Amino acid sequence: MSVKLVSEIGIGTIAAGVSKANADVIQISGHDGGTGASPLSSIKHAGLPWELGVAEVHKSLLENNLRGRVILRTDGGLKTGWDVVIAALLGAEEYGFGSVAMIAEGCIMARVCHTNKCPVGVATQKEELRKRFKGIPENVVNFFLYIAQEVRQIMSSIGVSNMEELIGNQEFLSARNIGLPKTSNIDLSSLVNDELSTTDRSWLKHSKNAHSNGSVLEDEFLSDTAFIDSIKNHEKLTKEIEIKNTDRSVCAKISGEIAELHGNTGFNGELNLNFKGYAGQSFGAFLLKGMNVQLIGEANDYVCKGMNGGILTIIPPKIDKISSEQVILGNTCLYGATGGKLFALGKSGERFAVRNSGATAVTEGAGDHCCEYMTGGKVVILGSTGRNIGAGMTGGIAFIIDENNDLSNKVNKEIVSIHKITSSKQEDILLEIIREYRAKTNSLKAFKIIENWSHFKSTFKLIVPPSEEENLGIKKM
Repeated sequence: MSVKLVSEIGIGTIAAGVSKANADVIQISGHDGGTGASPLSSIKHAGLPWELGVAEVHKSLLENNLRGRVILRTDGGLKTGWDVVIAALLGAEEYGFGSVAMIAEGCIMARVCHTNKCPVGVATQKEELRKRFKGIPENVVNFFLYIAQEVRQIMSSIGVSNMEELIGNQEFLSARNIGLPKTSNIDLSSLVNDELSTTDRSWLKHSKNAHSNGSVLEDEFLSDTAFIDSIKNHEKLTKEIEIKNTDRSVCAKISGEIAELHGNTGFNGELNLNFKGYAGQSFGAFLLKGMNVQLIGEANDYVCKGMNGGILTIIPPKIDKISSEQVILGNTCLYGATGGKLFALGKSGERFAVRNSGATAVTEGAGDHCCEYMTGGKVVILGSTGRNIGAGMTGGIAFIIDENNDLSNKVNKEIVSIHKITSSKQEDILLEIIREYRAKTNSLKAFKIIENWSHFKSTFKLIVPPSEEENLGIKKM
């Protein structure tokens, strides 16, 4: 479990509490870096430099004998091998690169990611712009090779043979005397103070069992020969499984096993995994083709994160008239999904289908920011929704029932537009999804909609970004 903390005064106290709460990683994020799409108002006053945060957290954890419990990670504008070495000396063990890696790939930081008009074709759904993108993975690989080479050169110059000798070893740090008026009152003693340095550096060897929640659910059936054979030999298998909310990222390990053997789409068998209980975070993460997963109960946040294929169905233990009004899954579902289907008989939390890039999903209600930054796929909402629908949505489509005729007030119209269903093509897409959803969940509301389609057809609104208008036969006003 990774906990992200923004570098600011008092972060050491917060980090101590996070460590006591059994976090595995504490990530210290500085004020610099971040998405090229951020407005300037969001970039200002966004915390302190990561150097100050890392130094304070490392010192605080050492003072409280908590340093060995967590790994320290930092990011926020790291660009060079020098940055990596300084971060290591201040106590960080892992180092995050974001913006500069994008630049290595071809990004020019035009800050128009949210408009679907990226001039170099990185963040856009327009094919004419995507053709401009010339980046290749080798560009990023080369960049990080040079970063590593610079780190090695600096280490050799100070007589250090490995990273473990660097991490938290402030004896190599000293403050530069620049002599400028604006730096004359800056006190860097907290960064270079070596008073806590001791010969005991056992905190670097983190205990593997420090934060164990017991056995991992998937390990139980991945050790089953019959289960593994069904994956290897493309066989059909059905399994009944009890699940609880401490079981996190369930299905991810199975997907990894399948992908290692057959790739994303090469598995031709059928795994029918029927769960019962209350799933923890990231249930159904990275689901692949051939995996049919059903959960009778409810799920936490990040359901179907990174989903690539397969079908995941979530239904309550008892299906009745109030099932549509009950929250059955948490926030940020389908984050980064590229395929597959999610059917949830009940309401979802905030940011449903955020960054969805290809999955089909149905839920009977959603919170704020539904379809945020969506780039592909199809979403159907058969109930009420919160505000700010479709913010930054550059691809995909959403059908949302609007029985109270108030949807227009909830949609973020900076990019997307709202339309009634006007063509047989649009109608066929929606009906096909609802019928499959009804078959998978036995939803009473879906049954009612299908039986009274002539009435409900007029209550649906279609949320469309510009990239999808031509394909759906929508004429621009």
